[in-house]
Amino acid sequence: MTGRGAASERPPDDVSGLRATLKMAAEPPPATLSCPSHSRFRLVERTGSLQCQPIRPLSRVPEAALRPGPGVGYSPPVARGGMSRLGPCLSPRRLLRRPWAAPRGLRRDLAGAAAPGMEELLSRSVPPLPPYETKEKAPPPAELRGAEFVRYYRGLEAGPGRAELLTRLARDFGVDHGRVAEFSAKVLQAREQGRELGALLQAEDRLRYYLNPQYRGLFQHLGRLEGGLRFLVELRGDLVDGLATKAVDGPHVKEMNGVLKNMLSEWFSTGFLNLERVTWQSPCEVLQKISDSEAVHPVRNWVDMKRRVGSYRRCYFFSHCAIPGEPLIVLHVALTSEISSSIQAIVKEVHPIETEDLDKITTAIFYSISLTQQGLQGVELGTYLIKRVVKELQKELPQIKDFSSLSPIPGFTKWLVGLLSSQTKELERNELFTESECQEISEITGGPTTETLKKLLTNNEWVRSEKLVQVLHLPFMRLCAWYLYGEKHRGYALNPVANFHLQNGAVMWRINWMADTSPRGIGASCGMMVNYRYFLEDTASNSAAYLGTKQIKASEQVLSLVSQFQQNSKL
Repeated sequence: MTGRGAASERPPDDVSGLRATLKMAAEPPPATLSCPSHSRFRLVERTGSLQCQPIRPLSRVPEAALRPGPGVGYSPPVARGGMSRLGPCLSPRRLLRRPWAAPRGLRRDLAGAAAPGMEELLSRSVPPLPPYETKEKAPPPAELRGAEFVRYYRGLEAGPGRAELLTRLARDFGVDHGRVAEFSAKVLQAREQGRELGALLQAEDRLRYYLNPQYRGLFQHLGRLEGGLRFLVELRGDLVDGLATKAVDGPHVKEMNGVLKNMLSEWFSTGFLNLERVTWQSPCEVLQKISDSEAVHPVRNWVDMKRRVGSYRRCYFFSHCAIPGEPLIVLHVALTSEISSSIQAIVKEVHPIETEDLDKITTAIFYSISLTQQGLQGVELGTYLIKRVVKELQKELPQIKDFSSLSPIPGFTKWLVGLLSSQTKELERNELFTESECQEISEITGGPTTETLKKLLTNNEWVRSEKLVQVLHLPFMRLCAWYLYGEKHRGYALNPVANFHLQNGAVMWRINWMADTSPRGIGASCGMMVNYRYFLEDTASNSAAYLGTKQIKASEQVLSLVSQFQQNSKL
């Protein structure tokens, strides 16, 4: 899984130029190409993306019905602080949001209504929790209230305005703690008095009912409206962004984020999802969205996009029945004759071959999986997408026997620089390299090993020296093996991509040196990538072992490198 640009030849060895700044290759000039599937659109190539633009004007729509409010459109990439349970490192990006429009019968009422204040709006929009005895008979809230809430929210400023509303909603319309305490006592009383089972179960059901926060009723109501599910995904995206940036914070907001995530997990379960394949004949809008949402190996231009959906390639995405045609999570697959050890061979620019030779296809490589909606972070989609794609490929190409990923290792360079920094503070104490390795590194760089390497890793300059690349090969491989296998978070793999594939039941199979020589690949993982191999007959038992006992299944290569790390380092 690569960054922007294909592999470039490494410059001749030049020790004196190690501290010179690497220069990114210039982007190609803008170009225009007619979309293959729609005469109404054209693909316009701009820096780093494809854009689909209408060739002739569309029919005019009333401005009030289409006004999206602040913050609508394409969002920049999201920093990868952890696994996004697609899994992590599957960096989510928001797609183009279609403005939510109220049903026609409500628009006249909305147009004539005066804009309420925030407190008044929340009081009118959030339905009260009915008494337990009448919960089944309570009438649903009026559609007008839900539409009013959506319109008000979209009209707020994307940052502080929405943050204030979300904070008030979480704080003032949560769980009634008094009722919870009352019915908790009644459950305990029923147990202590040894009352009949029916009375105890009813007391527990009452307690369970009053544990529901009041805002849950609002979310349920919005989810039933036309366009409401799309809006809730957007709202949770704002919640996730706000929590990450500390624009919204506190236990109430975190609780509301979890409640909404669980509701979306039910609404986006596999029974409501459609698996769709992308080809060059797919709608122009879909090709644009696939290009814009690619978070692992950015699409360079329209030729690159055509290659990724052409011969010996497959691209699939999940869409939801309530949001048809909108990619939620995207998986790119390369069809090869062996398990790939380099991303350059997969995403390099070549002329596509029109006819596939089925005899050469024995392996499926999952080289990119991207969550497109920030609001679906933490909703289990990636695991189900891989399983569905495996079944689809087995039906189409039954000769495929090997399934593997070619995955990035985000966070490795940052982790390594942190280790080097801690050793620099302790008077050049070396616990990462052998004495012979330190001597070779010092001879090439002309400075102290740890301090010099730390500086070179921060600007990618070490790859300018062939000798240094050769000397660092073995120590970096064993350090990477330990990072993937030995570094843990709550007993599970620290690396989010590793954690994702291991939870799916894959085996940590092979670490590949200089597998991604793009600037992004060098900067994130010193050019290394890893294969997580899926042995279909063992995935269920491997997943259970990892989730239950936190045991990582790894190949001999990985275990050998881990053993070398333990022998040569003093950490």
